[in-house]
This record gives sequence, C-alpha cells and structure tokens, in this order.
Amino acid sequence: MALKKDKQKVLGEVFDDERIKTFLQFEAPKGVNRDFHLLEKAYRGMNIENFDTFLTFFLEEGRDINAQNPEGKTLLIIANTHRHGDEYVDSLRKHAAK
Repeated sequence: MALKKDKQKVLGEVFDDERIKTFLQFEAPKGVNRDFHLLEKAYRGMNIENFDTFLTFFLEEGRDINAQNPEGKTLLIIANTHRHGDEYVDSLRKHAAK
C-alpha cells in the first residue's frame, strides 16, 4: 500500500490537542494492526507539528510506534521512502521508532 498524501493540503491546518487525540480513536480495517493504522492516519492527515504532538499522545497510551502493516513495514520505513517524509522520519526517530 503506497502512501501518496499531498502534504501541501494539510500544512496550513492547525489542530488543538483534543482534535489530535481523536486520531487515537480510529478502528483499523480487518487484518491491519491498529497501532500501525493510527500512525498511518496521523501521518496522512497531519502537518509535522501536529504529528509530533500525536506521537507523544500515542506513546502515552502505551501504543507501539514500531507496529507493522500487513506487509511487515513500519511507518518509519514507509515514510523514509517518501520524498517529503524527512521531517516525519525525524519525528518518529525522536520518539524512539526503529
């Protein structure tokens, strides 16, 4: 599954903490790790500042930042292949993604 999110669409949007926390409530499709799904939704839908805040809330809930998709890839691996993923990769690593 390739992520082809146009980050330009979300750069101007600012979420407050409550809005960011709503991304922790999504249910994953059958066969998809829920923690991976939450990370992917946040990655696709947030600018870098909001994503960084999301990761703090995500980890505070005891979630797995190294969760894998059905193909065995983490979000760090996926974001690292995206042309505009560098800041997201840095944020994931800052929050101990491997």
